[in-house]
Amino acid sequence: MKRTRLYERHVNLGGRMVPFAGYELPVQYTAGPSAEHRSVRTAAGVFDIDHMGQFALSGEDALPFLQYVQVADVATMSEWEARYSLLCYEDGTIVDDIFIYRLPEKWLIVVNAANREKDFTWLQSFTHGYRVELTDISDETYMLAVQGPRAVAILDRMSAADLAAAPPRSALQTEVGGVEMLLGRTGYTGEDGFELYLPPDKAVSFWDALLTAGATDGLLPCGLAARDSLRFEACMSLYGHEIDASINPYEARLGWVVDLQKPSFLGRNALLKVKLEGNDRFLVAFEMIEKAVPRENHGIIGAEGKVVGHVTTGMKSPTLDKFIGLGYLPRGMHRIGSEIHIVIRGRPRRAQICRRPFYKASR
Repeated sequence: MKRTRLYERHVNLGGRMVPFAGYELPVQYTAGPSAEHRSVRTAAGVFDIDHMGQFALSGEDALPFLQYVQVADVATMSEWEARYSLLCYEDGTIVDDIFIYRLPEKWLIVVNAANREKDFTWLQSFTHGYRVELTDISDETYMLAVQGPRAVAILDRMSAADLAAAPPRSALQTEVGGVEMLLGRTGYTGEDGFELYLPPDKAVSFWDALLTAGATDGLLPCGLAARDSLRFEACMSLYGHEIDASINPYEARLGWVVDLQKPSFLGRNALLKVKLEGNDRFLVAFEMIEKAVPRENHGIIGAEGKVVGHVTTGMKSPTLDKFIGLGYLPRGMHRIGSEIHIVIRGRPRRAQICRRPFYKASR
């Protein structure tokens, strides 16, 4: 089991360490998941996400290679721009969801922790015939996320650069707290903030400086539980839950990522077929009418009394104080306002399909 450079800091802060994607990571600290969740919604939180994977792509054919292996049209990206995208198999199902940064001399691809080796092998297998260099730089890159309505102000005070002027989905290279780093105005919590890429040997000192700088703003260290509940309220998909190798982007409500107009890419023909013929199922959001907690893999019962779908994520929302969930239902059964039943502890409990997302930040 691997440990990040901040392991001792997490333990000293009362972090309850659990195994996740081959690492020991804090699921929560002494304040608890609800308090950490609320700190990101109302002030700021910092996450140690060094378990995520980062690949550098360079070379003469970097752009055509990247156009081929993922679904977005990255040719339209400017330098210092970031974009969410997907890697897809030939049948249109999802290898992983990724973030792409276009930097002056290379591209940065950020992948999910559990998929790091799989994604690198997948991408490497298509490099033949392209003049590219693909490098796994995960071990030489430390990744943190600072998220929340006060996140930008905290980091801005620590830097000579005008971080507040950075547009959403952009990146910049600058010094923060005396540490040179890449910052992306990106995140996966539904709030504003930055994801930081810095040298591993600076991680501990920067963490300490950041917690000190943000103390008066209510900045809290946050664990995996809060990270999951935050992305879930914003209806951001998690690999292994809402998306995986059996699901295509259109089913998962991620069709907006796919650009079928660009040149041929992996999975294009299959995705074009789905686009033209429609899906057999859709990801839906629902709210419990009866007081009960929906959980992953709970069955969803339709109007005819049969199990027709399943829950991908469910919990009591810390922000909304409601029991809510995401799940897949067949085409024709996903209309907003329709009543469904979730099988919880062997009993069908009433729920209603609602609009997505559950939460959207006001900026």
